[in-house]
Amino acid sequence: MSSSLISRRTCLRGISAALGLPLLDTMGWAEPVKSRQAYKPPVRLGFMYMPHGVIMDEFWPAAPDSFLKNPPAALESLRPMLSQCLLMKGISGVPIKPFGSAPHALELSTWLTATLPNAAKRSEIHIAISADQIFANYYGALTALPSLELATMPQTHKENQEGLNEGYYSHCSFRSPTQAMPAEINPRNVLNRLFGKTDAGGSAAAADPLDRSMLDLVIGGARDLRRRLPHGDQQKLDEYLDSVRSVERRIAAIEQRQKDAALEKAGIAPARRAGSDTPPIEIKIPEGDKRSEYMQVMCDLTVLAFQSDTTRVSTYIGSTPNGVSYPELGFSDTHHGPTHHNNQPDKVRKVAAITKFNIDQFAYMVKKMDSLHEGDGTLLDNCIMMWGSGLEDGNKHTRENLPFILAGRGGGALKTGRFINQVKGNQGDLLTTLLTCAGVPLDRPIGIATRTIREMMA
Repeated sequence: MSSSLISRRTCLRGISAALGLPLLDTMGWAEPVKSRQAYKPPVRLGFMYMPHGVIMDEFWPAAPDSFLKNPPAALESLRPMLSQCLLMKGISGVPIKPFGSAPHALELSTWLTATLPNAAKRSEIHIAISADQIFANYYGALTALPSLELATMPQTHKENQEGLNEGYYSHCSFRSPTQAMPAEINPRNVLNRLFGKTDAGGSAAAADPLDRSMLDLVIGGARDLRRRLPHGDQQKLDEYLDSVRSVERRIAAIEQRQKDAALEKAGIAPARRAGSDTPPIEIKIPEGDKRSEYMQVMCDLTVLAFQSDTTRVSTYIGSTPNGVSYPELGFSDTHHGPTHHNNQPDKVRKVAAITKFNIDQFAYMVKKMDSLHEGDGTLLDNCIMMWGSGLEDGNKHTRENLPFILAGRGGGALKTGRFINQVKGNQGDLLTTLLTCAGVPLDRPIGIATRTIREMMA
């Protein structure tokens, strides 16, 4: 152990140096917009997940030319929206060797990372930053919340396939290779997080007494400090700095909202929103225990977060690989059991019903987005929403043709209304292309990616 100790004052001076200069470049968004500049809504990116794959015959369209008029049974609820959807068959998942006995630990954790965990550190979280967090790192400074993570089930699944960390079963979002992002499962907590905390009596709580003067305490020589630290401490410092940067971004967003409020009070519409845009939707918290109502309010919260520009990227884990039951469908089986159907008709029927149920909730969300006017089009026009699974077939755990649905044109970047049935690409290629379409400049491909999928783009 090194005998060289660093004082708290030195740490504070060092930590803050990493904050001042890099953030100056990200603050340009808050500068006044030139008068009469055309209002262009931002692009938002959303991901909604279902485990265990699909019944392929009921998910994939019969042919590209029949896609719009005769969609398969699983997509029936999306029929009115198919002109704004894009399907592609041929996107493969991450090959899971040397973790051949861990399909469920890897179906969710690789979905947005396109990367396998570090085989030498199986008991720890050690994978890669996920696509949603790459987006958040680029655009998160512009919104009160850099990203929004939602889930239907607690992220507490206990299993240990191939000695892998239990967090891999229930997390899709990773802030860094070693930091899984927790997801919120309580709709009321999400609403409070989006628009401020409440006290025990339900009244709005006072704002946190945090301002830039507190962040000013950490200005100084972090770069020099970092060079003096062992590797493990460098990682801890980097993760801490990420947390402090998140606070800085949130303060910047709050300051911008205060400026917007002052403009509105003076009768001047802020540039980030057009006067003809649909007002923010109302959120009603369900009182029953119907899974459809629960999932729909989580979808509504995603819509509201995008509509109010509280965040521009979200993830929603509809359920985790340990499965969940769907009593609304008339049977009590958990999701996982029937996926090993061995072509038994009753089990196949149940898996197909579960798949359709989950896609119906996705359809509910994108239909609502399409009904909300924004800029020269709709909220959906300015979004890229992806529903999908980390397995192709839960019966055999295959991942050669991952099922997914894209909805929204991403501000004109995607060419929708199509089923492309012969695409050669992988999950990393898909994620790399989505971020490119969303305007995120990448200095490297995501995970196993080798190219952008030009066939997707307008």
